[in-house]
Amino acid sequence: KPGEQKHPKEPSSLQCMHLAVVACGDRLEETLIMLKSAVLFSNRRLCFHIFAEDSLKPEFEKKLKEWPSSYTKKFESNLYPITFSVGNAQEWKKLFKPCAAQRLFLPVILKDVDSLLYVDTDVLFLRPIDDIWHLLREFNSTQLAAMAPEHEIPKIGWYSRFARHPYYGTTGVNSGVMLMNLTRIRSTQFKNSLIPGGLTWEEMLYPLYQKYKNYITWGDQDLLNIIFYFNPECLYVFPCQWNYRPDHCMYGSNCRGAEEEGVSILHGNRGVYHDDKQPTFKALYEVIRDFPFEDNLFQSLYYPLQSKFLDTVHTLCGRIPQVFLKQIEKTMKKVYENRVIVYLGANHRY
Repeated sequence: KPGEQKHPKEPSSLQCMHLAVVACGDRLEETLIMLKSAVLFSNRRLCFHIFAEDSLKPEFEKKLKEWPSSYTKKFESNLYPITFSVGNAQEWKKLFKPCAAQRLFLPVILKDVDSLLYVDTDVLFLRPIDDIWHLLREFNSTQLAAMAPEHEIPKIGWYSRFARHPYYGTTGVNSGVMLMNLTRIRSTQFKNSLIPGGLTWEEMLYPLYQKYKNYITWGDQDLLNIIFYFNPECLYVFPCQWNYRPDHCMYGSNCRGAEEEGVSILHGNRGVYHDDKQPTFKALYEVIRDFPFEDNLFQSLYYPLQSKFLDTVHTLCGRIPQVFLKQIEKTMKKVYENRVIVYLGANHRY
């Protein structure tokens, strides 16, 4: 209003929940659907940090601008080239999947960002990012990153059966959803198997890769497991509903947190959004992809999802639809209630 005193704005780095993703090859659409799921449900403003091959950049800029203004005002996006600050860039590029190793360099590149949520391109948010962002407050004084276990059951877990290198805990951790306090990562001296003293994050990456490169299968995720094996006090482990993968239901349901609370973050690894091996995962991806932004969430997202799920009941994951729907339903009710309250409040003034 005229004459009203304006309060100084909080720096955008504090206002924002920072979300980073690395996109190469054919991952453009998948990344956009992930970002869409983030924007659909989040409450606070988002800052996207998109690391992409040069060929994908113009398309990212174009597609994000096409979203309606009611959504584009909820985020700002920054695009970065793929860069590796230490070691051989070509070697890093070839590690596991193209560009995946980029995530290891986020603390070094994003020097002005305090905390960050990194996710793989094949992730979907089924509730506000605000809720996982709040877990940063639960870190104790030594914790600087958070990930979920790679598996719930050691006897069928990959690391516990096949790993030829050190890994965190009894089943290792999965790096597809990783919450990080970058300030702490930058200022910590990490214990390691290279020298008796500590090394900074940046000093440690390339020598560690050189030492273990013949033993690692999952690239950067294996390196993170090695780092936290030597520094277990630095890791906060969050439950499986924050990184829910086909492994949690394809051998029978083994993520208790998801059974109780519903899936919070869906991780469709192994390409399950694009083939017919896990129709439940594919259904969620397609419904979020096809949701017209300005439509009613219940009508154009929740109901189509329910009907698609009816076709998946013959699969192990499809037998537990409530696990996939519980958080979405809760989130949509909140969004709906907030809009109704705002609407009623606006009318009440007249």
